[in-house]
Amino acid sequence: MQPALVFLKAGALAMLILLLTLSSQLTFAQDNSISGKVKDAGGRGLPGVSISVKGTTRGTNSDADGNYKINAANNAVLVYSFVGFENQEITVGNRSTIDVTLQEDNKTLNEVVVIGYGTVKKKDLTGAVNAIGTKDFNKGVIISPEQLMQGRVPGVAITQGNGEPGGPINIRIRGTSSVRNGNNPLFVVDGVPLSGDETSSGGDNSGIGSSSARNPLNFLNPNDIESMDILKDASATAIYGARGANGVVLITTKKGKGGKGTLEYSPSIGISNITKRYDLLSPDEYAKLQPSNDRGSRTDWQDILFRTGVTNQQNLAYGAGDNTGNYRFSLGYLDQQGIMQKSSLNRISIGLNGNKKFINNRLNIGVQATVSQTKDGNIPVTDNAGYQGDLLAGILKSNPTLPVYNADGSLYQSTNVAEPNPQALLSLSKDNTKTLRAVGNINLEFEILDGLKFKTVYGFDKSMSSRKSAFSRDLGYQDIQNQGRLYLTDIQIDNNLWENYFTYNKQLGKVDLSALLGYSYQSFDYFYQKASATNFLTSDLDLMIQNAASASTVYNSDPNKNLIGSVIANTNYTKDELQSYFGRVNLGLGDLIVTGTLRADGSTRFGPNYKYGYFPSAAVAYKLINKDFIPKNVFADLKVRFGYGVTGNQSIPHNLYVQRQRYGEYTIQTGGRNVSGGGLNSEAFPNPDLKWESATQINGGIDFAFTGNRLTGSLDVYQKNTQNLLIQVASAQPALTPFVWKNIDGNVINSGVELALNYVAVDKTNFGWDISVNGAYNHNILKNYGGIINTGAISGQGLTGAYAERIANNQPLFAYFLREFGGYDEAGNSVYIGGDVQKFIGKSPIPKFTGGLTSNFRYGNWTASLFFNAVAGNYVYNNTANAYFTKGSYNNGRNVTRNVPSLAEGAFNAPDVSTRFLENGSFVRLQNVNIGYRINPKNSSTLSNVRLFLTGQNLFVLTSYTGQDPEVNTNKSLNGVPSLGIDYTAYPRARTFTLGATFTF
Repeated sequence: MQPALVFLKAGALAMLILLLTLSSQLTFAQDNSISGKVKDAGGRGLPGVSISVKGTTRGTNSDADGNYKINAANNAVLVYSFVGFENQEITVGNRSTIDVTLQEDNKTLNEVVVIGYGTVKKKDLTGAVNAIGTKDFNKGVIISPEQLMQGRVPGVAITQGNGEPGGPINIRIRGTSSVRNGNNPLFVVDGVPLSGDETSSGGDNSGIGSSSARNPLNFLNPNDIESMDILKDASATAIYGARGANGVVLITTKKGKGGKGTLEYSPSIGISNITKRYDLLSPDEYAKLQPSNDRGSRTDWQDILFRTGVTNQQNLAYGAGDNTGNYRFSLGYLDQQGIMQKSSLNRISIGLNGNKKFINNRLNIGVQATVSQTKDGNIPVTDNAGYQGDLLAGILKSNPTLPVYNADGSLYQSTNVAEPNPQALLSLSKDNTKTLRAVGNINLEFEILDGLKFKTVYGFDKSMSSRKSAFSRDLGYQDIQNQGRLYLTDIQIDNNLWENYFTYNKQLGKVDLSALLGYSYQSFDYFYQKASATNFLTSDLDLMIQNAASASTVYNSDPNKNLIGSVIANTNYTKDELQSYFGRVNLGLGDLIVTGTLRADGSTRFGPNYKYGYFPSAAVAYKLINKDFIPKNVFADLKVRFGYGVTGNQSIPHNLYVQRQRYGEYTIQTGGRNVSGGGLNSEAFPNPDLKWESATQINGGIDFAFTGNRLTGSLDVYQKNTQNLLIQVASAQPALTPFVWKNIDGNVINSGVELALNYVAVDKTNFGWDISVNGAYNHNILKNYGGIINTGAISGQGLTGAYAERIANNQPLFAYFLREFGGYDEAGNSVYIGGDVQKFIGKSPIPKFTGGLTSNFRYGNWTASLFFNAVAGNYVYNNTANAYFTKGSYNNGRNVTRNVPSLAEGAFNAPDVSTRFLENGSFVRLQNVNIGYRINPKNSSTLSNVRLFLTGQNLFVLTSYTGQDPEVNTNKSLNGVPSLGIDYTAYPRARTFTLGATFTF
């Protein structure tokens, strides 16, 4: 009975399907044939327009002339859609011919772009500005804001110094312009310009090298950022005057939206592993090649010290808004484990963004603030370790047949410098930093008359940071063994901003007027104190740190033991002020738009004869699209731009122009038994004529969109000339001070081309595909300079005093200055082309080309994106290979990469600084892949939306570089002059996979 019942049910279902099919066919048979033409507002036929019957899968496309045919019932609704035009729906009725005119969708052109002290519609921009928002940002484990835009903006080159969590980063907008000063752009968060100072301490040189401070932008939770607007040319940045020479990045945080309150919760978990291990000799290979050095164990130091890092992110936000105001509160938590043991970053952040209107919406009161606490777990990976090496050097060079532990469980340590135990260095040291930072503003804006507004802003940037580094006396490193070392550093920053400005926006006949006039005052207070100690009685790292203030309980001061307790402390306080007057006028004269800007900045950092600097700019834009000679069947938009301006750079140390005296800092000498320093000394020679570096820039651009706005883009050509270079010049001896700061003759010229393209390949209801491409070429050269500055220090045993870069006339900044390696002679000695002398070899660490490609897909509720970035034309100096992967190192019992032992015997492998270790740094990287799926809960009264996502970062890199990763920049300064493009035991880069979700209530 049961099988029969199943059969009957199946038969009934089949019959029902058949009847429905016949009914459908009957209905189709009654459909009418509809034909027509789809045109734009100018009467031109539009090819490729999608015409579909609403609620069905039936559809067609218009031909090359805009003609189409489709079958539809009288009560059917036809939907016409085309990229760049507004959708249109038409009911068929009794008609057999339907002609349609589509209206252009100008949402893109009407998008608002943030500029200094205001906003402007994208179609009215006169300067070189790129705006990116949440849909454009890089995805995954993103620690700081600049990582959101890496590779996304033409002309903006972002290089991570290394792969350390929250590690240092270099940002260059349109090239490198300054020799001694900061080259990073000015960051402005919700209207508050950041000073750019280091907010946390770098690592002190404890005999294993010093390290750079973490990225000062780590305080800001990227999940709170709504948009980033990058001002690149002088006509856009001159409104920031003395700080605009290297470009400006305006960060706008998210605001509350929607009439009702919206709660958003975003959890994610990330897994990270090293992308590329060094190809070192295995323990068995090493023992076979060097049997006399076989210590009996089999240790893979990379396995022991590298790990799988886990990142936990939790973000919670609640906000709402209407036409009278909005608010948003956010709470963020990030805990990132680095891929090396004990390295980490932990951040808790709180965000507030609120605005409320009063007095018939004429008064607006707003507040934006971010407060965060960041804890850094530092490890002894340094920038300039000498012959002993740092933690990573120990991993690379240590004998792989050494044990990690002795038989009694204690850490094995050898007195042979060729046999360090990197696990001992890690276990017998402790280094942590805690930074509390608050950045925000309170503002009030009142509309005095229609179009005339006054705004006053109080901004603040306050931080407190403390770093505690301890090295146990049990550690077998020179200057530490039997002594121990402790370093305590506190940094306090208190920067305050007060700005007042009027804005006026009015349509005066055919003239669209927008004007700005304002005053700004910003103070910068910087205080640090540093204490160092040695000769400890205890090996307990926690006790060393906890009782640092009680020297009698920690330090051995008993002269009978011939050990002198050494404790020193140094402090420093500076205060700088910046007073500014600024104005801007923007005139819309029909198709012509004219912008003029002037800012006057007065700074306490410069001499009385040049206390104030003046920074003007002018720009024009012309909308060619409105002219009759522009073919409307080709272009949907066409605008040309030209801009000129002068900007400045004041990123120099405090008060360099006044002759003054100060007490010198104390230091603990090598061996830890003596203290030197102190005494009242002259600090600088007077220079009343010291003034800003200034950059003059011209920019020509064209913005375009082809018919249908399917392909849009922009092309810019620029030249930036930086002069009045601020250089530290050595004083003729004998003299009171070893140097003086001067503006010297010389021009750093950056010239280049930038291109950005966006192409909508497919835009269907259930499927879409768009591609964004950006590329930039930059040429850098120093002209009219009569001096020579050496930099690019090279570290390692036997390399004291070596350098690889030189700044000189008719060369790019930081040009490589090396022996030109030509191979080996019969005895195995190095042969150098042109003799054993260093010379310019025509190679530079500055990239000539940077670019990115993004491909976005959507299908139903699925989304996917792939992002590639590329760098070309730059070279990287492999200081790591220079110091450790040579035959000399191998002959001294150190481990090396597999290719070294196969080299011929001889003295040829001396670690001379030469082109032998210079490598092409070009690469193409699959930086980001993101797959998402959106769920719309239909039966939930509280949960409105769910998005699941999987992200992969740094999935692979195509490069000829033999080091760990070509995107690297170790701080290798020489006499205070920075370097570029040197790789020395840098913290490795990681590959990360992140799984997460966003729940909206």
